[in-house]
Amino acid sequence: MSQFIESIKVEDQQIFLLDQHQKRVNETFSYFGKNNLINLDEIYKSLEHDEDGLFKLKITYDLAGEYRTQMIPYAMSEIANFQLVENNSYDYSFKFEDRKELEKMKILSKAAEIIIVKNNHITDSSYSNLLFKKGKDWFTPKTFLLNGVQRQHLLKSKKIKEAEITLLNLCEYSHFQLINAMNDLDDAYRYPIEKIKNLPKKAEQTEM
Repeated sequence: MSQFIESIKVEDQQIFLLDQHQKRVNETFSYFGKNNLINLDEIYKSLEHDEDGLFKLKITYDLAGEYRTQMIPYAMSEIANFQLVENNSYDYSFKFEDRKELEKMKILSKAAEIIIVKNNHITDSSYSNLLFKKGKDWFTPKTFLLNGVQRQHLLKSKKIKEAEITLLNLCEYSHFQLINAMNDLDDAYRYPIEKIKNLPKKAEQTEM
């Protein structure tokens, strides 16, 4: 049976974006025609977590309603470099625990992290949605693989906008950053676009 995961931010005993996580779990059960829902709030309360600091609550569950939990101390680390990897067939519409294909792409790239390109459109990294900066504004690709909870939250609060981001216009952006349930919009964690090792050259540079 397929296994799914939810990675939820817990900081100083406060849990974040719980409604969005619960909505995704409910939609997963509904899509597969199951009604064995799990209640994330009840699961968190049952843990009686009383430690301060930043943690990732990882809940692994199946469609029978069985689950297991891990409370993992979390710290964001800087990524040395990125590489664009083309994969036109990969599908990650649900947050599956099985990440073998993602890990395979990452190993073959020989980069610290990958940015997956699908039909010439920018999608996500191996574990995060992406934001790209143009001027003062941050944009997220319309062509995501997984519509993450942080991505939805930032769009709803109008802190970011959607855009069609492709190999052709990627160089129009100056910086990018990774967002997920653990990582919010934060200028301190942005990367210059040149951190992408195989960044396409601007059109005027390639014309002879």
